[in-house]
Amino acid sequence: MALQSPLTRRFESAAVHRFAIYAAVDPDSMLHNLASAWLGRDAARGMGLQRPRLDGVDETTAAAWTEDPARYGFHATLKPPFRLAADRSSHALDNTLRSFTAARDPVTLGRLEVTALSGFVALRPVEETAALRALVDDIVRTFDVFRRPPDDAELQRRRASGLTPRQEANLIRWGYPYVMDDFRLHFTLTGRLDEPARSHAVSALADYLAPAIAAPVTLSALWLFVEPSPGAPFRQVSRYALAAA
Repeated sequence: MALQSPLTRRFESAAVHRFAIYAAVDPDSMLHNLASAWLGRDAARGMGLQRPRLDGVDETTAAAWTEDPARYGFHATLKPPFRLAADRSSHALDNTLRSFTAARDPVTLGRLEVTALSGFVALRPVEETAALRALVDDIVRTFDVFRRPPDDAELQRRRASGLTPRQEANLIRWGYPYVMDDFRLHFTLTGRLDEPARSHAVSALADYLAPAIAAPVTLSALWLFVEPSPGAPFRQVSRYALAAA
């Protein structure tokens, strides 16, 4: 069942611009706290944080590197941000998440590593499993009925980075290019960086997060994040345990 969140358990669709279904870790865990501090913001508690001092990375540089991911909070995308379809409600979304997670097992992510991915830096599983991919594909399909189709401005924004034919097909069918065969689970740690900065960030963040990623990680719940208004920081509001086991 959905558990009480560190913020508020209740929300109304009229007060939320977009919803997102993300993978996240326990807000009391070392990984959440270290990664949130690096981003300068805790999405579970709705508060800004003082960033740590990393080797050769001052506060101004860290803020620039994390400007975009800080708005979303520490997470890995499973169902990208979406506005509710006209015939769907937040109550129905909540109930479907409860039913969905109650029938699914936790998924082992294994060991995580800090790595470069498509120009930014992220925390990724050393090896993705078939169970993880099956779960994420199922999430994309099951919750697509809640998604309002993107408008022309969003479609053009997605296309601006350049899409493959398969990614374009994903965008039209699922509202997001990087799903199904183009999905790569990642917890984003920076925005896009040039090569020298990216290499520096990988090294510094690998050292910084080493104590929190020394042991394998299990995806034991899905989290609902909300964007209260356009451009506002996302907030981590509700946890849904993968409880079939």
